[in-house]
Amino acid sequence: MLFDPKILRKLDRLALVASQVRAGVMKGERRSTKRGTSIEFADYRDYTRGDDLRRVDWNVYARLERPFIKLLEEEEDLAVHVLLDTSRSMDYGADDQHKLKYAQRLAAALSYIALVAGDRLTVSPLTPQRLTATDFFTARGRGQTLRLLKFLEGLSSGGLTEIDEALRAYAFAAKRPGLAFILTDLFSPSGYQTGLSHLLGRGYEVTLLHLLAPEELDPPLAGDLRLVDAETGHGQDITLDGGLRDLYRQRVLAWRSEVEAYCLKRRVHYLPITTDTPWDELVLYQLRQRRLVK
Repeated sequence: MLFDPKILRKLDRLALVASQVRAGVMKGERRSTKRGTSIEFADYRDYTRGDDLRRVDWNVYARLERPFIKLLEEEEDLAVHVLLDTSRSMDYGADDQHKLKYAQRLAAALSYIALVAGDRLTVSPLTPQRLTATDFFTARGRGQTLRLLKFLEGLSSGGLTEIDEALRAYAFAAKRPGLAFILTDLFSPSGYQTGLSHLLGRGYEVTLLHLLAPEELDPPLAGDLRLVDAETGHGQDITLDGGLRDLYRQRVLAWRSEVEAYCLKRRVHYLPITTDTPWDELVLYQLRQRRLVK
C-alpha cells in the first residue's frame, strides 16, 4: 500500500479548494462558495458506486426500485485532474524519499480527498502520447479508493517526458477543465511554460508541485566526475570542487525562484518540495496554510 489506511481518517476531513475555477454543471457533494444559496432540494441523480447511502431517497427507491441520490441547491461537483510525471528522472532516491514513490503518495492523498468530496477525478501520467482508457484513472466516489491505489501503484518511471507537449496534449484531450495538480521535477529539455499556458487557456486552475530530492539541491559529490542525464543519456565530464558546488546550489535556487515568479504572474499555485518533507505533513499542514485544501 502507498500509505497506512489509518491516515485516510485524517484526510476525510479535508476538501480541495477552488478559488478560480467554476464548479461543474453536474451536482455532487461539494459545498458551493456562492452566497445566497440554500440547502433545499434541487434534483436527483442516479446512484453510483461509492456514494453515501445516507443520501439515497428511500421513498423513491420503494416506488421505482432504483436508487437515486437527492441533491441540494448548495452542492456542486468539481473536476479534479492529478497529473503525475513518470519520466526516468523521477526514478531517484531511496525508500520514502524516492521521487516517484513520494509523488505517488501525494497524488493518492489529493485524489482521495477529491473522491471523498464527490468530485470528478482523473489521474493521468504525463505523456505526450495519445492515452487509451487503461492509461488513466477516472472515477467519482469514495468507493473507488482501492481502484485508485492500485492504479497509482502500477505506474512506473521510464523514458523522456517533454512536459510542454504532455501538458498541451492533456489540455486538449480532457473534456472538463477544473483543478489541475501537476507533480513533476520539471526536468524537461523543452521546458514547461507553453504547456502551462495551454492548461490556463482552457480554464484550468493549476497547482504546480515541484518535487526534488535533497541531493538535487545540494549534491554530496566531489572530484572528477562524469554526469549523465537520466532522461536523455547525454554525459558531461566535470571536476566538482567547493566553488562549483556553491555555484550549482545558487543556480538551482535561482531556477526555482524563476519558476515561482512565472507562476505568480499567471496565478498558478507553486510549491517547491523536497522529498525529505513528510508527505502527510505537506498535505495536512502546508497545503492547508496555502489554502489549497481546507
